[in-house]
Amino acid sequence: MPQPWKTEPMLLLAATPIGNLGDATTRLRTALAESPVVVAEDTRVAQRLMAGLGIDAKPRLISMNDHNERARVDEIVALAESGDVLVISDAGMPTVSDPGYRLVAAAIEAGVDLTVLPGPSAVPVALALSGLPTDRFAFEGFLSRKRPERRSALGALAREPRTLVFFESPQRLGGFLADLADAFGGDRRVAVCRELTKMFEEVIRGTAAELADRFEDGARGEIVVVVEGAATVVVDLDEGTRQVLTLTAAGARLKDAAAEVAAETGLSRRDLYEAALKAARPGT
Repeated sequence: MPQPWKTEPMLLLAATPIGNLGDATTRLRTALAESPVVVAEDTRVAQRLMAGLGIDAKPRLISMNDHNERARVDEIVALAESGDVLVISDAGMPTVSDPGYRLVAAAIEAGVDLTVLPGPSAVPVALALSGLPTDRFAFEGFLSRKRPERRSALGALAREPRTLVFFESPQRLGGFLADLADAFGGDRRVAVCRELTKMFEEVIRGTAAELADRFEDGARGEIVVVVEGAATVVVDLDEGTRQVLTLTAAGARLKDAAAEVAAETGLSRRDLYEAALKAARPGT
């Protein structure tokens, strides 16, 4: 089996190629050939993967997707208690913007052993190709299809200093980039990564405004968008206190204003609160 050192049945989470079959690992090939049960996001995709890799095994195939994961969890955990179960998604790692989280949580609760067969993932590939800082990043996956919710989410992320990674559909890419430019500013650096690891792989780098114009009518292929984090603004306590007082003058509670400025500047919320309180009550 893929884990020669193990003695108990296991739930194996395996990364599958995100476009290039040559990226399939030896461990994935062995697991597909030898696992008696394969849980797949789409069993037809799993069959094509096995055929493409020249694997003629006939495991029991179980479909688990976003719509039926909750209903399938108990069955799959029970199977993993008596024999190995391999879990794969259509591309990349199960649980990462793909089904699997509920299954993993249930398996842990049931005491089933877990392991991961690592491999391809669009997130680190896009980060490496983006040319943007990779020392700290946050993965946001797909935002809401509804524009008001998407704009709200982007607004909340506008001051995030870490590099951000998003998935987006090719049809909605133009609208996403336009909203990104509005929320983050048109000059924020962005990389749009298309068809990663595939024949027509392409990375287009530019500002949010430039790319919003370029992809106004959408794009083709699988899309990952990598966005530069917000620049760190150096603010001293005096300036931070002035910002707190401006917010309170507009009607905000002092506690809330101090918390907001602290989140934006990195200054101590307590120091801001006390300094603003003192400034608002001269002579105390």
